[in-house]
Amino acid sequence: MSTENPALKRTLGLPYAVLFGLAYMVPLTVFTTYGIVSTITSGHLALAYVITLTAMLVTALSYTRMVRALPVAGSAYTYTQHAFGPNLGFLVGWSLLLDYLFLPMINFMIIGLYLHAAVPALPAWLIILVTIVIVTAMNVLGIKVAAGFNSMLVGIQVIFIVVFVIMSIVTLTAQDAPIDPLAPFANEEFQFAALIAGAAVLCLSFLGFDAVSTLSEETRDPTRTIPRAILICTFSAGLIFIFLSWMGHLVFPDWTAYSSVDTASTDVMARAGGAFLVAFFTAAFISGGAASATASHVSVTRILYTMGRDGAMPGRIFAVLHPRFRTPYLAALVVGAVSLLALVFPLELAAAMISFGALIAFTFVNLSVIKYHAVDRGRHHGGDLIRHVVLPIIGVGLCLWLWTSLAPDAFMVGLGWVGVGVIWLLVITRGLRRPAPTMDLQEAEDSVVRS
Repeated sequence: MSTENPALKRTLGLPYAVLFGLAYMVPLTVFTTYGIVSTITSGHLALAYVITLTAMLVTALSYTRMVRALPVAGSAYTYTQHAFGPNLGFLVGWSLLLDYLFLPMINFMIIGLYLHAAVPALPAWLIILVTIVIVTAMNVLGIKVAAGFNSMLVGIQVIFIVVFVIMSIVTLTAQDAPIDPLAPFANEEFQFAALIAGAAVLCLSFLGFDAVSTLSEETRDPTRTIPRAILICTFSAGLIFIFLSWMGHLVFPDWTAYSSVDTASTDVMARAGGAFLVAFFTAAFISGGAASATASHVSVTRILYTMGRDGAMPGRIFAVLHPRFRTPYLAALVVGAVSLLALVFPLELAAAMISFGALIAFTFVNLSVIKYHAVDRGRHHGGDLIRHVVLPIIGVGLCLWLWTSLAPDAFMVGLGWVGVGVIWLLVITRGLRRPAPTMDLQEAEDSVVRS
């Protein structure tokens, strides 16, 4: 581990932390599964988002409880480690890497595919390669640079949303057909089972709010800033998803008339604003992928830095900070190298791995609240019973419910990844004869003071 400037640099405030989380989740991700879930729910996409947002807010509250108790980098890895012990903490951290390592890869794939489709002269592989180099370089230069870049990209998406809403309103006011503003929430095709099935799919839209917790050691006043940022990101993103899906349904209410369920968002854009809006949507969607790639690249680098600092991963690589920029630059380079798999890796398999890892993390964060606060510290009386027992149990139940919606391939690949993690755990613990390395909270807190 570097002995010069041995601490991450605290530069972020609440606005940057919120923008980071929104960039990770991508406000326009609502259009990724727009046609699929609209068809599943018979036009009740907006209502399905209401249900999913409710479920995600429960888990987000558990994250805020643990961030206040353990304001250091590491996310679910750190929380599980201090609630259930180093061995289980390591395996949860290893599983969490599925989410963080492969989300940048998927975003690089999307950028390459969409930009190549818009400009066929540019080969997808070249676009992916250049994007990986740019994002990795920004991560090495520092969190402030990455946050500023993300702020710009989120701004592009906000501009698109404003244009989409304005053009949709103009289109709606110009048409002769009657408008039913409540149709996305209740119509004659309503089926509760289909609604729940759609809500389970939409959980993927919220997989990034936990990434904010990985910035705890680079944020000023983290015990106050990070919990607020997590809740603001989750709630704001949910409202954006609900509003855009509601507006899209009003513009294109017949969910049976999409040219393709996979590209239904293009039908909505064409109806709302013609070729101009379709082109603008493509550009904004690519910028959203770039923002999410940057945010997820930063997050996994901080996870690897934390595990390297603890000794759970090779510290000579992952725990080394750049002497000038005070960033885990070797970890960032490793993530960039892994992201090169975007050139050959199947998109469907990467998505399955992300879902498996994220749901493990969500489950154990909820369980960590119960163990850390209610069991170990006896905080289960009065209002604490709701905060530290009831709500986390609901969160665990919701995560287990979502697991049942995963495809068998997700379990096969995910369990294979966990199996590799078990082997590595046996190596670093010498066959479990000694515990896995743990985070030294006092060292982390001292490094915060020095920064």
